[in-house]
Amino acid sequence: QVQLVESGGGLVQPGGSLRLSCAASGSIFSINVMGWYRQAPGKQRELVAAISSSISTTYADSVKGRFAIHRDSAKNTLYLQMNSLKPEDTAVYYCHARSASMSNYWGQGTQVTVSS
Repeated sequence: QVQLVESGGGLVQPGGSLRLSCAASGSIFSINVMGWYRQAPGKQRELVAAISSSISTTYADSVKGRFAIHRDSAKNTLYLQMNSLKPEDTAVYYCHARSASMSNYWGQGTQVTVSS
């Protein structure tokens, strides 16, 4: 089992920045992919960014050049640096981990609101 706890959400003005953190615990050795998803009201959950154990990354087109995902293995923590935030980035952001056996784990979510 893997436990994921997000932090760092909040209210920010358009153009501002936030950094989300996701602390992982449990069977961390089994994780091979971690990522961030988001879900806005009335919309499906979507992938924002992901990073593999080989440090390859992938980003949604809507966040390329503005968001950066980083995994600190020494701290068992995943980060999402979000810059140049837009109102359309408003959503609940979820941390996700997938093990080599294809088990999926989710955090409880953290709210990000971009508004003036």
